[in-house]
Amino acid sequence: QVQLVESGGGLVQAGGSLRLSCAAAGRTFSTTGMGWFRQPPGKERESVAAISRSGGSTYYADSVKGRFTISRDNAKNTVYLQMNTLKPEDTAVYYCAATRPFGSSRYPLDSSTYDFWGQGTQVTVSS
Repeated sequence: QVQLVESGGGLVQAGGSLRLSCAAAGRTFSTTGMGWFRQPPGKERESVAAISRSGGSTYYADSVKGRFTISRDNAKNTVYLQMNTLKPEDTAVYYCAATRPFGSSRYPLDSSTYDFWGQGTQVTVSS
């Protein structure tokens, strides 16, 4: 079991920045692929970004490329999402997700890849 706790959400004006963090409990963090997803109000959950176990590979949804950066610190059991140049359409509940240890990350931006989910953190971008 992997427990995930997101933090860093809040209210920001358009053009601003936020950094989300996701802390994972347990000793298997370096063996799990990690992803960020979001669910805008009234819409379905969508992928945002993903990162491989080592951090050597990253993946982004087209809507956030060039604005968001995913990273991880395996020594701190934490994955981050740096969000810059935020837009009102980035408003959503953001969730981090983890694969099971040594689980497949063949489709890193597909939610079905992930076995464990955090509770979410709200990001609101005002215009």
